[in-house]
Amino acid sequence: MFMLISKIKVIFMRVFLFILLGFFAGLSLSWPGILIPGNWKCFNEIIAKSSEDKISFKAALEISPSFLLKGKNKKTSSKIRIVADACFR
Repeated sequence: MFMLISKIKVIFMRVFLFILLGFFAGLSLSWPGILIPGNWKCFNEIIAKSSEDKISFKAALEISPSFLLKGKNKKTSSKIRIVADACFR
C-alpha cells in the first residue's frame, strides 16, 4: 500500500513539474523579454498610465484593428496580452 502511494506521489510530481516547465517555456518563447527588468518597468508604466486614461504610443501601435472592431467589452486577458506584447517582445 505504501509503495502505491509513493509511486502516485512521484507520478504527480513529474506531471506537475512537466506542466510548470511547459508553462514557463511557453512564456519565454512567446515573450522573450519577460526576464529583462527594464521590460517590466515598461509594463508597469503602461498599466499606471492606462489607469489615468493616458496610453503610450508603443502600446497603441500593438493594438490590432480586429481588436478595435470587436466592440467595447474586452476581456482582461486580451488587455494583458496587448500590454505584454508591447513590452516583452
